[in-house]
Amino acid sequence: MTTKTNNALKAYYQLLYKEYGDSHKSVQHVSKESQNVRFAIFLSMIASNSRVIDLGCGLGDMLLYLRENGFTGEYLGYDFVPEFIDSAKSKFANDGKAAFAVFDIYQNELARHYDHVLISGVFNNKMNDNAGFMNLAIAKSFSSCKKSVIFNALSTYVEFEDTSLFYVNPMSVFDEYKRNLTPYIHLKHDYVTKPNGFPYEFTMQLSKGVDV
Repeated sequence: MTTKTNNALKAYYQLLYKEYGDSHKSVQHVSKESQNVRFAIFLSMIASNSRVIDLGCGLGDMLLYLRENGFTGEYLGYDFVPEFIDSAKSKFANDGKAAFAVFDIYQNELARHYDHVLISGVFNNKMNDNAGFMNLAIAKSFSSCKKSVIFNALSTYVEFEDTSLFYVNPMSVFDEYKRNLTPYIHLKHDYVTKPNGFPYEFTMQLSKGVDV
């Protein structure tokens, strides 16, 4: 079993970026296509003129997808890897509605009054305290947003588990967040990220009301 501290995880992504540069491989995605499956689900859950925070934005791949598919709203990308943020700032320098900042969920507070906080792929790596990290990120995000938090995670309803990755029981977090955060929850567990694949992950939207 491989676990990482926050600093070790940052160093891991820095090494990936040093090797692969501006590539999906630097943010530990199998392919651009699988990234886009996830991004399409996020886009389907928000209005095209929303103000969004992308928590764990990596190299800004979600923003690229959103812009290419009609998203016109404001975007703020946060990541704890400075190299990712520097790259994204350079890549999207001409996007007047986009900003990026280095961010540590343990030390910093999210900007308030954005409509949605989007969290993709952030909870996948096995760490010393995955549950604590996830609950902290979700709680801070839900407190700061105006409308909803949308996140994905690897599901325990799978055929195989990689020992270096963290899997989440979607029904357990559904119950926990329903009790402690909001009764307005949308759980999506019916998609695959590659042809003929197995639904090994889920996306959950925690809303502050029915009008999101």
